[in-house]
Formats: sequence, structure tokens, C-alpha cells
Amino acid sequence: MRIALGLQYDGSPYSGWQTQVNQHSVQDELEKAISAFVGEESCKDFPIRTITAGRTDTGVHALGQVVHFDTNVEREAFSWVRGINSFLPSSIVVNWAKEVSTEFSARFSAYERTYIYALQAGPCRSPLVNARAGYLLLPPNQWFDVDGMKEAVPCLIGEHDFSSFRSSECQSKTPVKTLYSIEIISEEPWLYFSIRGNAFLHHMIRNLVGCFLQIGQGRQKPEWMAEVLEAKNRQIAAPTFMADGLYLTKIAYPEGFAIPEPWLKNAWLPTQIITA
Repeated sequence: MRIALGLQYDGSPYSGWQTQVNQHSVQDELEKAISAFVGEESCKDFPIRTITAGRTDTGVHALGQVVHFDTNVEREAFSWVRGINSFLPSSIVVNWAKEVSTEFSARFSAYERTYIYALQAGPCRSPLVNARAGYLLLPPNQWFDVDGMKEAVPCLIGEHDFSSFRSSECQSKTPVKTLYSIEIISEEPWLYFSIRGNAFLHHMIRNLVGCFLQIGQGRQKPEWMAEVLEAKNRQIAAPTFMADGLYLTKIAYPEGFAIPEPWLKNAWLPTQIITA
């Protein structure tokens, strides 16, 4: 049978989602926990291999990650949740579990993904959100040109070649992706970016945030964003911004799969940001 799981995790202790040689990944911890729960005998016939909706990078967090795996073990839905969580570190939690058809793929059935970037800015950083939010030093009584950043949004919406925002390590077959919406919400000393699209390139959101912040600080005009996009040249865009404030918040699937909504009631981000 095929089991889908909804996950939340603090990405700061990990080298990202994906298993890598001599690295500590979220996938390693999850597969180890599932294997411990189903038992050694079951794993001989069905080694646990998880497929994820979004392969988050080093230090990136998740509030609405979805994965699936195949197994010959039958359990009630909540037994999967309680059992797997008993073997997971405190930085990772399973929020829900559901038996799904073998036609479901956490990765390939997804048609939409939403990420939120949470940024704190000002003369002093907050130690209480260390590694859980981005930070940018601003002098006292100075804030971003939020209207200027919003003015730069429309050129990014729709289907485009996002090569200018693509990491050199990106493994995507194409740089062409579709963005459906970008919401920028200012609640000084916090700035939030909620970005929704069909899929994303490696470092794409962090590179977009870096460019928005150049505009927000008055270093570039709003129309510069369209120039960067059109150039299809990573060298002219802003540096990749830090991973700390990036959250995978929601994956959308066709209604027929009846995948549960992310468990966001215990998320520290403000409700209006999560639902933007």
C-alpha cells in the first residue's frame, strides 16, 4: 500500500531534504524512523524509500511538506502518526498520515507549491528567531520601499524563463516555471514574501527575495526586476539571500486524492501571512 504523510520540520540542523553522502538530511531521519516503526522484517521485503513534494535546501524549513512511501504494513492513520513520531528527533514531526492510491505521487501529482520567506530587519536581530527567520541590518527609523517592491511583482507573474534566478547547481530540466502570485506584507520590523507557483528552481525564491530587497533598499528601481528576468543571466541578479527564513508552507493536489490541508495551527508565522 502507499502512505502519504504531512510533515513539519526545522531545517536548520540539516543539509536539506535529500539524502547525501556524509551529510545529515531530513530524508535520512524520516526513513530511519519509518523503518524503525514498521520493523526489520518488513524492511527486508519493502525497504523504505520516501518521495517528497519539494526537496528543500540546507537550512530551509517546512510547514506543509508532503511525502509518500510504499509498505506492506497495515496501520490505522493515527498509528502511523504516533508511531513514526516516536522515532523522530524533535526537529521533525508527522502531522497526518493517509493511505492513498498508487496513482498518487507526492512529487508528480502536485500542481502548485507555496513558500513563505520571513525577514526581520532593523538595527538589532532577535535571538529568539535565530535560524528561523532571515535578517537584514537597517539603521534606526529606516524601512523598505514596500510600494517599490510591489511595483516589481507583475513582471514575474505567469510563465517565464527564470534562468536569472537559477542556481548553477539546479537539476531542473527546464528553467521555465509559472508563478501565480507574490504577496509582500510589511509589519515592521517584519517583512514577508508569500510566493506561489507550479514549481521552483534551485535557490529561485532566495534569489527573488535578494532582488526584491535591492529594490526595497533603493539600490535598484522597480523596473530593474524585469531587466533581470529578461536577461536570463544569473550574474546580473542579486546575491542569493540566506536560507533561514524560507518555509515550504503548502502543496496543492487534485481534489480526487483528498490530501489533507497542512497543519498550520501551531505555526509561529501570523495567520494572515500563512493564508495570503
